[in-house]
Amino acid sequence: MIELFARHGDTYRVFVPARRSYTYVIHHPDDVKRVLVANHRNYTKGMGLDRVRILLGKGIMTSEGELWRRQRYMMQPLFHRRVVTEFARVIAQVNERFLARWETLAARASVLNLTDEMSELTLEIVLRAIFGRDLDRLSEQLGGNPFEVVTKEQSRDLQFAYKFRSLTKLVAQLIARRRDSAEEHFDYVAMLMAARDKDSGAPMGERELIDEIMTLIVAGHETTASGLNWTWYLLSQNPGAQERLHQELDAAPQLAAPSLAQVEALSYTRQVIDEALRLYPPGWLLSRRTIESDELGGYAVPPGTNVLLPLYLLHRHPRFWHDPEAFLPERFAPEHEAQRPRFAYMPFAAGPRHCIGETLALYEMLLHLYVMARRYRLIYVPDKPLELEAQINLRSRHPLHMRLERR
Repeated sequence: MIELFARHGDTYRVFVPARRSYTYVIHHPDDVKRVLVANHRNYTKGMGLDRVRILLGKGIMTSEGELWRRQRYMMQPLFHRRVVTEFARVIAQVNERFLARWETLAARASVLNLTDEMSELTLEIVLRAIFGRDLDRLSEQLGGNPFEVVTKEQSRDLQFAYKFRSLTKLVAQLIARRRDSAEEHFDYVAMLMAARDKDSGAPMGERELIDEIMTLIVAGHETTASGLNWTWYLLSQNPGAQERLHQELDAAPQLAAPSLAQVEALSYTRQVIDEALRLYPPGWLLSRRTIESDELGGYAVPPGTNVLLPLYLLHRHPRFWHDPEAFLPERFAPEHEAQRPRFAYMPFAAGPRHCIGETLALYEMLLHLYVMARRYRLIYVPDKPLELEAQINLRSRHPLHMRLERR
């Protein structure tokens, strides 16, 4: 796709023999805006959705039409800033536990498997946000975390989907226990169970409730893990940016569980994360399908046509980004925002179907750097070639390893 973009520019199409049709690929922010926002009602989710639906059922990521609208309306308030910041202690405590692990590794001069660490860290955070106290109960009951298959199994094939979907039985049992109990909880299971339809006042059905929980587990873990994996790598390759980050963190007050607003005040830290998500957006490719015909890039697009939006290339578009391959966090400083179109950068997508968990993901990433980069400098230990694995999420093909240097 990099080669085709360089050869054909903002709009091209590829004939797909298996589908007996063309797939259109677009890169210009104006066309991206049209598909995701201005004319979004003319588009449904596109190719690749069937594979995701096997894994996640009809959760908010895969559902369409009235089901999606109803679920999105019920779930949107659960990710409001006020709610997200209530998870400060959960996020901070998980990071403190991992910090203790890092201190043990550093004392032994052991190399850190960064990719695995970020995967385990973000999975524990999202599981504790979803299940609260019940996560420990499940782990004690079953002799281990039943959801660790998400980190232990790297492939995302049918075998993984079967193992993951088998966990829906545990989720259903947990929901049933909660309905029979008067115990109060503050977590996403409790909030989803309490959510009501705006018109009928009805709660989510059992299947919808379970599918949304399973969607939050996967979507709330893998993207954040990938973002942190690349953030640490880029910092290790850019000592000037790493030093500036450390200076900002050293000057910030040391709090046990800073609020969302407090970590958002770390302006350069946020710029570092934004730039990492620009270069390596976890959801690197969006797909949509036209309902009626449309026009993109000056070309007519027939009904029922798949349209691909490669965010990886949009974020590196040479017309809208100066030195696009370089890691330059300062390009996200407020004074530079007006230098590019709004839709040249959107790691969490845009429009009605933008990522519902964006605020929570950014909070996790900011708080993680606040805790860890204050104590450690990570030094990349290349053992295998750095390669991209561009599947559903943009991951490193091989785990990245780092040496921990106490600051």
